[in-house]
Amino acid sequence: MSVAIRRGTDRFVDRSPGRLTAHAFSFGEHYDADHVRFGPMVCHDDHLLRMGEGFPPHDHAGLVIVSWVLSGALDHEGPSGPQRVGPGQVAVLRTGAGVTHAEVAAAPQTRFVQVWLDAPGAHEPSYAVATPDPATGELVRVAEPLPGAVLSVARLDANQALTVPSGPLTHIFVGRGALLRSSLAEPLQVGDAFLFTDEPAHEVIAGVPTELLVWQFA
Repeated sequence: MSVAIRRGTDRFVDRSPGRLTAHAFSFGEHYDADHVRFGPMVCHDDHLLRMGEGFPPHDHAGLVIVSWVLSGALDHEGPSGPQRVGPGQVAVLRTGAGVTHAEVAAAPQTRFVQVWLDAPGAHEPSYAVATPDPATGELVRVAEPLPGAVLSVARLDANQALTVPSGPLTHIFVGRGALLRSSLAEPLQVGDAFLFTDEPAHEVIAGVPTELLVWQFA
């Protein structure tokens, strides 16, 4: 049983004109043996893009890539043709043995969180966009890109509590808003995350209107 906190201010940061990316785990030139992965999660990036900026065509293999748009819009070009992802939508890219894709901001300011899951295998490349409808105050499942890997979203009003179920591995990211001080930690702000390993259920309380992205791995 353990609780770890990954502060947004401790993430590895990459900057280029029109793009700011904060990496939770080792990525590219950034390496830290203590922050390599969490279960199948090998990448958890928080991207902020200016209109027209992003990631030109590039290749991936052996991954499932899940993107959640918090603001703006993201244009994707890949195995299912051109598609646009807006706020509150989730996109799942299955890379299979290899795929080429591109992601470009289609709004003046676009912020999205992207997770890479280690997924070796022979699945066919695909890209799908879904529009879930998270109810305020509830933990709502929005994607299950791999067996035993579930992404849920919780939208909380100020001072509203949420119970996060027990599980082997749970990653709780503050996409917007803030969590109040608790027995687990000082307040968590935008960009901060809890990483639970074999923890019982825990209650968290929003200090202001808050959106949490919760990954649970069996």
